[in-house]
Amino acid sequence: MSEKAELAAVTAYFGVSWPELNEGLTYHDIVRPTDAGLTLIEFYFRKYKNSAPLQGWLQRIQNKQITIDGKVVILPDTELRSHLAGAELVYHRLPWREPDAPYLLEVLFEDDYLIVVNKPSGLQVLPGGLYQQRSILTQLQWHACKPTTTSSGCQKTHPVPVHRLGRGTSGILLCAKTKLCKSRLAAYFAEGTSVVEDKCTNSECNTMRKICKIYRALVSGVMDMDEVVIKQPIGTIKYPGVAKGLYVASPSGKPALSSVRVLERDSENNCTLVQVEIQSGRPHQIRIHLSFIGYPLIGDPLYVSGGQPKCFHPELMDESFEKDGGYQRLENPVPGDCGYNLHAHQIGLIHPITNELIKITAPLPAILQTREEREAS
Repeated sequence: MSEKAELAAVTAYFGVSWPELNEGLTYHDIVRPTDAGLTLIEFYFRKYKNSAPLQGWLQRIQNKQITIDGKVVILPDTELRSHLAGAELVYHRLPWREPDAPYLLEVLFEDDYLIVVNKPSGLQVLPGGLYQQRSILTQLQWHACKPTTTSSGCQKTHPVPVHRLGRGTSGILLCAKTKLCKSRLAAYFAEGTSVVEDKCTNSECNTMRKICKIYRALVSGVMDMDEVVIKQPIGTIKYPGVAKGLYVASPSGKPALSSVRVLERDSENNCTLVQVEIQSGRPHQIRIHLSFIGYPLIGDPLYVSGGQPKCFHPELMDESFEKDGGYQRLENPVPGDCGYNLHAHQIGLIHPITNELIKITAPLPAILQTREEREAS
């Protein structure tokens, strides 16, 4: 990415305000021969134990939210007998009000193959957890179905994000409009990570990549070094509220590489403004790496020095549940919690279809600007 890249940008916005309630969800299962003999509540509690406690599933069944081949079942002790093998089980999750989230998206670049948006902090990229509707993917779907002067219906395909940013992270998000574009961009990201796994040097990584990602972050403490390369592996640990495990700094984890450069030090407020270029794309990599070297992001509710989570109290976990039967939200912080300042500022990439070299920049929040940048704006 050493050649000079062209700056590509358009000034446009799209987004639809969120309805008060989402549309709920349906979960489909097929009864297998190995399920024979289980009761309905045993089936759901065993398979979806992370979704709700036993009493929560009892409430859902008695609330007529589960059907077998389209017929409502309200008896939790209903036995899944062998003759039901192949039957369809459906759990209907009732609509709920999702937590507040922004909806307006700025378009930074768009052509027939790509749309690049400026993700606001607080908006999730893909549906998950409590945010099953309020996500960038939903806004892209709605935008693709918006009537135009040439079409009155939905496009055959709608753009999809090809990578993720944490809910609290803002900035550049690449979305592909075609399957070919998506597959090639996915390969770019995979190649960058594989280069790190092959233990190439920092300079070798730079010459081999087809995409370059640069972030801005505000960290706690005054960094004494001007530049630092962090090669700490990242793995997972068991953590309440995170079904697949929490990503942390771990010597047995997967290779990860971040290059950090100090932009401005603020001794009075005990903070440092840094630029971070990542060669790999591990989840929460920048937050973990910066906290690992002793400079966690200011306001990060989860990661502290050492790249580990703040202490939680498992003894406080109980079987209480929400109105829909699901577990109450735990007090310990989780990865999606916001409060930190991290911004995907620039991306340089070889266009996956045209092979042109392009550079895309997302405007910086004021708090992540240097004094010189603030004065110039």
